[in-house]
Amino acid sequence: MKRLNFILVALVLCSAAVIAQVRTPSASPGAKLEQSVGLSTITVDYSRPSAKGRKVMGDLVPFGQYWRTGANQGTKVTFSDDVKIEGKDLKKGKYSLFTIPGADEWKVIFHKNADLNVPGGDDYKMEDEALRISVKSTQMTAMKETFTIEFDNIKDQGAEMFLAWEKTRVGFNIDVNTDTKVMANINQIMSGPSAGDYLAAANYYSNNGKDINKAVEWAAKGVSMGANQFFNLRQYSLILAKAGKYSEAIAAAKESLMKSQEAKNNDYIKMNETSIAEWMKMKK
Repeated sequence: MKRLNFILVALVLCSAAVIAQVRTPSASPGAKLEQSVGLSTITVDYSRPSAKGRKVMGDLVPFGQYWRTGANQGTKVTFSDDVKIEGKDLKKGKYSLFTIPGADEWKVIFHKNADLNVPGGDDYKMEDEALRISVKSTQMTAMKETFTIEFDNIKDQGAEMFLAWEKTRVGFNIDVNTDTKVMANINQIMSGPSAGDYLAAANYYSNNGKDINKAVEWAAKGVSMGANQFFNLRQYSLILAKAGKYSEAIAAAKESLMKSQEAKNNDYIKMNETSIAEWMKMKK
């Protein structure tokens, strides 16, 4: 019996030794970036190597060769909607992101095989490339120690996605065609809109250079239907001012000011006071 117990204990200890593993930090930690652009979402899943005193471009990352654009597993990019990249169409979905770096120009490739981790290998099929573009690289003054993928210049209609490492930066424009979606939604909703719908449509028209008189009409309708909180009145006043209706803009701003004072919202108090003073001059 004692021998049996000894054997069982030994087996448990051996099993624990097999299961137990020493955990250490990854040399190239993983990162997941999710960016909203307009009504679309772009997700990037990649690993981030660091220079660690090494020469990166042209050495650690050779010129003229396929690069997985990161480390460890290949970089994956997912688009929730169809997009245009540098003016070229790319369908929604998940892609492997590969690049071919150069001294002055990079090839950026979105590959349909999202599970592909080794670029340019036997499993790599050029016919499965969904998109290949050429973009110029630029030199940064500051050193970027860790490889970074990020978004910049984010607007309703698109953004720039860029790669940066060492002193090299490579960016490309992504258009998400927000306007088509918003306009279709507005046309559908405006057959029986709520006060909030009127304000949302008015703000979109005003912010995107569309018919400002229609924006004024919708904003007035929204306010009259009950969307008369200080922040909505503030937006209404801005739309009126953009339409050149300064007297009406001042009146709306004064009402917003009164309600923002009641709410003790200092930001809106200051914004309304500044706008009223500015628009009083515009009336003269």
